[in-house]
Amino acid sequence: MGEVLSQDEIDALLNALSDGQVDAEEIKTTKVQKKVRVYDFRRPNKFSKDQIHSLQNIYENYCRSLTTYLSGHLHSVIETKVSSIEQITYDEFIRSLPNPTILSLYTLNPLEGTLLMEMSPALAFAIIDRLLGGQGQGSEKNRDLTEIERTIISHRAQQMINLIGEAWSEVISNEPEYIVLETNPQFTQIVAPNEMIILVTLEVQVGEMVGMVNMCLPYLVLEPVLDKLSTLFLFSTQAKVTSKEQVNAIRRKIEWAKVDMTTLLGHSEILVRDLLELAPGDVIPLMQNVKEALPVYVGNFRKFKGIPGLHGEHLAVQITEIVEEGRDQDG
Repeated sequence: MGEVLSQDEIDALLNALSDGQVDAEEIKTTKVQKKVRVYDFRRPNKFSKDQIHSLQNIYENYCRSLTTYLSGHLHSVIETKVSSIEQITYDEFIRSLPNPTILSLYTLNPLEGTLLMEMSPALAFAIIDRLLGGQGQGSEKNRDLTEIERTIISHRAQQMINLIGEAWSEVISNEPEYIVLETNPQFTQIVAPNEMIILVTLEVQVGEMVGMVNMCLPYLVLEPVLDKLSTLFLFSTQAKVTSKEQVNAIRRKIEWAKVDMTTLLGHSEILVRDLLELAPGDVIPLMQNVKEALPVYVGNFRKFKGIPGLHGEHLAVQITEIVEEGRDQDG
């Protein structure tokens, strides 16, 4: 029901019409414009705002995993973020791509259909340059990949697709499967040109170079899981308790991590004059009692105390005490 005017408001409106302060035709036009909403039947919006918001959460999680993977793999500072999410037709997406570009086709079993990941040539050449010992600079001009470059990018693309499967695991148990790498957009007709897709654009920064990764998600592929793509569902699943198997798997991975371990035999203070006069055979007394345990450091933290000795032909330290957390730490 529309808003009901009081008698005073009605009298004021009639007086304004009589004095010419308000145009009746203008009021009619404004009223009509408020009721009309433009809708393009050639590009129907098939994804709700909640579903797009859920996709935003999925690919923000993916960006964190991708940042970790690329940082460790390229030994460089990597920044990744979701740049945009939009609904367009597949034909519009394909027409917007350069030729050649880097297109990786894959599936997310048990979902039926093919999905597409497009990596900008600038980003691909920066990754190749970094892996081959360079500073991560892209190619000056767009060109096709050589056989060696194609192999390098193909392996990286497979790992990036595996990370996509992990990001989607909150919605559906899936097994990503890499199919093939293409460079010509016209050879990758995964759906009809007029079919709607979700285009997720990621911005990836490798050092000083910024490139794009586009995720093409056809509606026909996502249709079986659209009911699960809700904010409520995602937040409820993220709050689940971590299983014992997951904890043990993480523990096993951490146990194989290598850390530096050092032992401080002692320290001493001498004059600069004495330091300049040191010669082979001179002895520097250390401020360390031979009967006291030595500090043992893991990284920069003092974690143990031990006694020096030999193990076969190697120098060794026998651990005699564990330094409790928050005690006996170097500042």
